[in-house]
Amino acid sequence: MSGPVDPQPEGAKALRLHRELTRIWATGPGWQRLASVNHSVIGMRMFITSFTFFLIAGVLGMLTRVQLATPHSGFLDPATYNQVFTIHGSMMLFFFAIPMVESFAVYLTPKILGTRDFAFPRLTAYGYWCYLFGASIVTASLILGIAPDGGWFMYTPLSSNVYTPGLNADIWLLGITFVEISALSLAMEIVVSVLKMRAPGMSLDRMPIFGWYILVTAMMMIVAFPPLILGSILLEIERAFGLPFFDPTRGGDSLLWQHLFWLFGHPDVYIIFLPMAAVLSTIIPVFAKRELVGYRIIVVAIIALAFLSFGIWVHHMFTVGIPHLALAFFSAGSAIVAVPTAVQVFAWLATLSHGKPRWDVPMLYIFGFFFVFAMGGLTGVMLAMVPFDWQAHDTYFVVAHMHYVVAGALAFPMMAALYYWLPLLTGRTAVHQLSVPAFWLIFIGFNMTFFMMHLTGLLGMPRRIYTYQGDEGWNWLNLLSSVGGFVMTIGFGLLVIDLFVQLRHGRRVRRDPWRAQTFEWAMPIPPAPYAFASIPHVGPETEGVPKSELAVTLARGEGYLGFTRNGWQEALGVHATSGKPEQLIVLPNPTYLPLVTAIVTAGVVLGFLFKAYWVSAALALVTLGLFVYGARHAGLPRDYGPLPVGRGVEVPPHTESASAPSWLSLICALVANGTLFTSLVFGTFYLWLAGADWQKMTPPEPSRMLAFGAIACLVVAVATARGSLGIVQRGGKPWGWMGLTAIALLAVISQVVQLIMGVTPDPSKHALGSTACVLLGYVVLHAGVGLLFLISNAQRIGSGHVSQRRFNDLRLTRLWLDYTLVTGIIALGLVLSLPALVTVLGVRP
Repeated sequence: MSGPVDPQPEGAKALRLHRELTRIWATGPGWQRLASVNHSVIGMRMFITSFTFFLIAGVLGMLTRVQLATPHSGFLDPATYNQVFTIHGSMMLFFFAIPMVESFAVYLTPKILGTRDFAFPRLTAYGYWCYLFGASIVTASLILGIAPDGGWFMYTPLSSNVYTPGLNADIWLLGITFVEISALSLAMEIVVSVLKMRAPGMSLDRMPIFGWYILVTAMMMIVAFPPLILGSILLEIERAFGLPFFDPTRGGDSLLWQHLFWLFGHPDVYIIFLPMAAVLSTIIPVFAKRELVGYRIIVVAIIALAFLSFGIWVHHMFTVGIPHLALAFFSAGSAIVAVPTAVQVFAWLATLSHGKPRWDVPMLYIFGFFFVFAMGGLTGVMLAMVPFDWQAHDTYFVVAHMHYVVAGALAFPMMAALYYWLPLLTGRTAVHQLSVPAFWLIFIGFNMTFFMMHLTGLLGMPRRIYTYQGDEGWNWLNLLSSVGGFVMTIGFGLLVIDLFVQLRHGRRVRRDPWRAQTFEWAMPIPPAPYAFASIPHVGPETEGVPKSELAVTLARGEGYLGFTRNGWQEALGVHATSGKPEQLIVLPNPTYLPLVTAIVTAGVVLGFLFKAYWVSAALALVTLGLFVYGARHAGLPRDYGPLPVGRGVEVPPHTESASAPSWLSLICALVANGTLFTSLVFGTFYLWLAGADWQKMTPPEPSRMLAFGAIACLVVAVATARGSLGIVQRGGKPWGWMGLTAIALLAVISQVVQLIMGVTPDPSKHALGSTACVLLGYVVLHAGVGLLFLISNAQRIGSGHVSQRRFNDLRLTRLWLDYTLVTGIIALGLVLSLPALVTVLGVRP
């Protein structure tokens, strides 16, 4: 600016900008709140919902402690106890822990990275509604007395039809899969948004450490969740249609479930831990009054931890009878994974020791975390040693270890985060007369509850028992553990009271009470729906500037997009690594479509649950149709060319950019899909090696003509999809090429369905046939989705949303069909090789 400016015009301009942005971004009152797709609203809903499930699960946990407080207790009968402890564990893991860390990510990540929202707000809203409905279905089953009762791990054959013939296991399988799909969609949203929607100038090596943690966590979720989703689908197919994947009497193997479950389960421990580590790495430097020690080393440790966590799932299966060489490998891996964890812990300690720490309520919970996590880490090293694990594996020692590592690593940082960021929401700080006693009750009660379980486990108390004789020496330890549980419960009750008191009577604070260095404090308190009136630029001019001062300049519109245009909800897309402004992202307005789609998806789950398979299939088609319908007007209906975004920069809309968020989102979806497919191939080879009687079966004889015909048609579909894209890029209409693609995909479906109908042996009689059916069904499903892509393309071409410069829709179709071709060749090739694999088993010594 060249000279002094009258503050009144600047103030009036800022106020006018605020009003215009509020009009564009706000969600209406009343029922219109259900149409909200804003990340702040969805993040708060997820937090409140997951905390509600935490309270319910805590009550269920206390019911189990009442039952185990004394021997021969009649408080709960065995059937009720099994349901209560199963729902307690499932709810804590699937309905509280994972959604809670996602709620922090959804609410905070855009603000910390200096942007206005996520890339796909409607997907965020859909993910929340799916989570709410799926968790509610499972919770309602407890009230109806038909809750899952096979443990939160749902091991086979206990969860098969033979031992659990009712709806109990089906509710777990369908409800958890529903919730996992929700979590997976949110993970893809987070990855795309972190990589493409940071403040301009924020290269990856300048990204706040919180962003790194959340990015790696979301990537882990994309890879970790599909194995469990596959396992749940296969087990539900076995229960519903009799295809024996886990039945050892018909060629299956029950240990396949454990492999698929722990391929998810072990990384999930770190999926829960890493976002809380993000909280610690963000808060500790603020209270230590110095920068985080070892930023780059921590980033390397995070990535290393992510990779190592996927290689040691058998850590949970040391007692199932695997070869000694495998035991040695996974035992060593279980010990090595402690190294990147220790790097982070020592970096936090170094930051504290080199700074001048100040004590406040968040620091109390950080202290509690260090103590609890150190205890859990020590017992984890013990359980990584095979001889000790053989002794302690099925005892309460493992229960204690799990609660110290998972519950302690989540609960204490979560409370620190709650007290740290609540001033952002309320403008008030905690009432110390309540918050400090609440901490000590939680800390003492937690350790009193779970430390005693180490001792009962070492004395031989097995897991999953509903009562005991009383002469084993466990009585006083169980009683103390139950008393500790009530102390902890009182502490959490006091914490909830403290939160409500803070809303009314907490001490008011200024905009940046902690004097932090992340962008969430450079906005009004509480945050506006659009977060930033203008988007900050990361560079030398913003480094070291107090966030309260930066907030004033951003509120005056001196950053990017400090204006409104066409009533659009605008955000900036940047280069994934450099952070250079790349595209203008126009976000969708509030809509009821995510809620309606989630309701129909819930209908699919309920239809399957009550064996109304045709209803479920019809609603599945409606769900897919709603996704296609929702895409009809996404993006912009005409070309705009480069548009000004402030600070002298012009970028094209995302619809005209080759690196649009939709491209990266499909890549993320295909990575998740590829992980599921890899798990399916793994399961096929595992059953081939471990399944019973495969060598005794008559080798199947799939039609090579049909298989090669399907592959040829897939090649044609890929080629014609490329032809369609080329014609659009040259300004033509691709109707002929798209028609050929559709015909080719229909031919693929027809030929593969004929292969399924000719599968031998009978899929309900032996796992050999059922495995072939699933592999072939995978090809049919993906060819069918390819047809949906074509329908969406045709719809958008007709409405003018595709042009010579806006051709991302056809690029996405091409990418999907490329993937379908590769996986189709593998799946069909594996089916064709089954006769040779069976023959090899027959001649194997």
